[in-house]
Amino acid sequence: MTHTSRSSRGYVGLFRHREFRALWTGNALGVAATTMASLSLGTLVYAQTGSAFLTAITMFGPSIVQVVGAGTLMSAADTAPPRLLLAGVSAVLTGALAGQVLFDLVPASRIVVVLVAAYVMSIGSGVRWGLLAQVLPAGDYVVARSAMNVSVGVMQIVGFATAGLVLQLVSVGQVFWLAAVLAGLSVPVTWFGIADHAPRRTGRTGITETWRGNRELLTTPSTAALMVALCVPNGLVAGCEALFVPYAGGAAAPLFVAAALGMLAGDVAMGRVLSPVGRRRSTAWLRIVLALPFLAFVWHPSVPLAAVLAGIACVGYAATLGQQELLVALTPAHLSGQVLGAESAARVTCQGLAAALAGTLAEVVGPSHTIVVLALASLVVSMCLTPALTRTTRAVAERDASAVGVAAAA
Repeated sequence: MTHTSRSSRGYVGLFRHREFRALWTGNALGVAATTMASLSLGTLVYAQTGSAFLTAITMFGPSIVQVVGAGTLMSAADTAPPRLLLAGVSAVLTGALAGQVLFDLVPASRIVVVLVAAYVMSIGSGVRWGLLAQVLPAGDYVVARSAMNVSVGVMQIVGFATAGLVLQLVSVGQVFWLAAVLAGLSVPVTWFGIADHAPRRTGRTGITETWRGNRELLTTPSTAALMVALCVPNGLVAGCEALFVPYAGGAAAPLFVAAALGMLAGDVAMGRVLSPVGRRRSTAWLRIVLALPFLAFVWHPSVPLAAVLAGIACVGYAATLGQQELLVALTPAHLSGQVLGAESAARVTCQGLAAALAGTLAEVVGPSHTIVVLALASLVVSMCLTPALTRTTRAVAERDASAVGVAAAA
């Protein structure tokens, strides 16, 4: 894997890197566009059908579709020219958003357009994360993912808030046009900001090539354990968050705000404050922090206390950055886009499935007890994975130390 020779040392240094700026800006524009469109489309579908189920599929179905991209065409993340593919993905998103306005679609057709766009975008995520690992020094990857995560959180807040405000003033169609413009801007940002890199490996893009890479990912014990750790505990805790509204009703906003603040604080600390050694040490206990506070929901805490617990717990999401750093270290350069894209798609899909599971279980035992059950399951999975993850962390640390020793001797 080719990298520049120097570490850019923090967020400010990262933004001096032209290709990182383009990747960050393109991703931020895409998140803002899809967030605005999601709320607008959910509003439109509910107004046309009155169906809570179809509205939920419209807004959250795309997260589940991403795993289909990981299992079919994710090899394109490494076998196709990355700049062309990223620009093409942005163009498809722009077209899908504009199509919601230009054509008088029935709700079912609108949902199909959304799911097709989500499928294409899942492949774009593999291109983006693989390119990020390629163009930056290895030590900058966690800082870069932290900066990207912060932009996602902020853009989601901005996108939802903007759409909610604008929908009070203009039509849903005009909001779609605004979202399409934002998505369209990411095309020139990507095309002119990213160099024309060659594909990372040769091979025909398709299901066979995708599954060849996926088998390598899933049959290697160290990376298989990392994939489970990245997807299952996080997904189960996302299911806890999906029950904030049933738990708190109209007073649920503080829980969502506290959770977002906790996640952002953890990302910044992990990416900007801790050293590589500190990240490896903190990842183990952050996985426990992610679930432990939610066990207190067995006592039905008040909304203010529940918000504090949610904020503390969501700091634990920062363990993802440490685990992604290990995954990058273990991934061959020619598979980086596919592996990181598959990880992203699988993680988001697990979150969507866990949210559906949480809603189903809450109908039987209630939201507070469901939160406790999901948190306990997350905790058990994390503890069972600890021996394998400890071995992986130690092996990567020893390999890095050996490489430093060889470089020093040379």
